[in-house]
Amino acid sequence: MSLKHKWYRLDNAGRLYASLTSARVTTVFRISATLKETINPRILQDSLDSIIERFPYYQVFLKKGVFWYYFDHTNKKPKIQLEKNYPCMNFDIRKKSVFPFRILYFGTKISFECSHSLTDGTGGLIFLNALLFEYLKRIGKPIHDKKHPLTFTSDQKPNEAEFEESFTKYYNPAIPKVKNGERAYHLPFKLHKKGIYSIVTGIIPSNQLYNLSKQYNVSVTEFLCAIYFEVLLEYSLSKNKKLKPIVLNIPINLRNLLPSISMYNFFLSLTPSIDPRLGTYSFDELIKYIHHYMQLYVDPKIMLKQISRNIRSERNIVLRIIPLFIKNLIMPKIYNLWAESKYTSSISNMGKIKLPEYITPYIDRIEIIPPPSEGNKIKIVVNSYKDNTFLTFGKLTNDSTIERLFFTKLKKMGLPIKIETN
Repeated sequence: MSLKHKWYRLDNAGRLYASLTSARVTTVFRISATLKETINPRILQDSLDSIIERFPYYQVFLKKGVFWYYFDHTNKKPKIQLEKNYPCMNFDIRKKSVFPFRILYFGTKISFECSHSLTDGTGGLIFLNALLFEYLKRIGKPIHDKKHPLTFTSDQKPNEAEFEESFTKYYNPAIPKVKNGERAYHLPFKLHKKGIYSIVTGIIPSNQLYNLSKQYNVSVTEFLCAIYFEVLLEYSLSKNKKLKPIVLNIPINLRNLLPSISMYNFFLSLTPSIDPRLGTYSFDELIKYIHHYMQLYVDPKIMLKQISRNIRSERNIVLRIIPLFIKNLIMPKIYNLWAESKYTSSISNMGKIKLPEYITPYIDRIEIIPPPSEGNKIKIVVNSYKDNTFLTFGKLTNDSTIERLFFTKLKKMGLPIKIETN
């Protein structure tokens, strides 16, 4: 049986993102690898040409159906591009012959920028790793193929399970849906002009950050969430008389909870909330809250409830029969009302990026940048690679108050931080 399909369904999250895409809400995230040598564009293009057919579900264009978008397979191959603009800027995947991702290069850096309509950070990391493997092999590095969860090589055939729409697989109509929360506090910062996206990265020694988290008996994710809650609470209390809940959006990779090797989106978000109307919170209270929240909600059964809600909404007969052009008009409004209005900011921890040991010596850094969002002007992505942890703020505003407060708190706790910006 051929594993190259003529067309592919978008997953449950992808259908939403395809309708949201705009200059402000680009839905584009980035994963970058900084090598030790200047990139050779010709070899990089040859490498991309070689590996793209290993990912037939990515060798696609977005096409309009009557009611939904779908991905149509193409024999064309994407072309690499010299990086010239701000990261994660919009490229209109709804136009003819535009791939839902792009490969950029500049100096020693290779970047994979992708619309969330296609995949999430895990899928993107696997694709970038395959490209790095092929590129390093072609420039003569002594690497070899060993079994590794991120190693997909050009001579392999794809697994049918990679095409899986895992949200649908785990949907159970008998499971009750999750209740929606109230509107959250939003940061009152002035937006950049369209086309500008500010990036601020704090680089911290991973072992020191880990040891500090362990002093509080929590994970690094829980520790950083508590810091972020404290920053947002302090800022909110200093600026506002009418208080609203501070709500964080924390994406969870469902592949760690529910068996799946899907190369499409397979994540859901948790939304822990602190309500300043209930009084003040010590840092110990915030640590305790976020720790027990994560222990309770990072659970397969809880995630199945969210999947049930999302799939049930998609299968609503009224929504299904609405023509696509109308969906494109109303989906951004629905998303803002029922999603972005419900949280203040986002913090995502991709964890430790473990590339194959035969590739690691040639890669200095792996960095991840979150997709810009008009409703949530500031987002954070965390990842560690080798000895360092990278805390990257993506901002649609020039105001630096939040990241300054965030990094100041970490410095006062004894962590050395190197700050970089674009």
